[in-house]
Amino acid sequence: MTQSVDSLFESAIERYKAGEAPKELIPVFKDLCDRTPKSSASWTCLTWLYLLEDQPNSALKAGKKAVKLNPQDPQARVNLAAAMLETGETGVRQHIEIVQQIVALDGEIRQEIVTNIEDGLTRKPDWQSLIRIQNWLFGN
Repeated sequence: MTQSVDSLFESAIERYKAGEAPKELIPVFKDLCDRTPKSSASWTCLTWLYLLEDQPNSALKAGKKAVKLNPQDPQARVNLAAAMLETGETGVRQHIEIVQQIVALDGEIRQEIVTNIEDGLTRKPDWQSLIRIQNWLFGN
């Protein structure tokens, strides 16, 4: 019995929300990205997991793929910006500015970004690049 890609994705998200370790979920999302290489959501999640596991170079590669597939996804841009900060890559400002524009226009998306940043800081409290992004986006 094989799970559909959608149900596998949803299952992996639920496992993450239930507190499963990112390092356990990285292979699941790598598999999802292999199965559906044009799924921005899978690449965005994989980027986040790599960041949580202090694998910024892998996160940068996955993040670039996620943003290329869906340039309008603010979470993909937040994740990419964090990876760029952690690897010393330039060009962070353009991603932050685009996210600022999107969250200014859409309160629901703004709340999702706030919630995701809070989740990241709960799982990795001293995550300096994410704290910088939070300050840039929301002035905390």
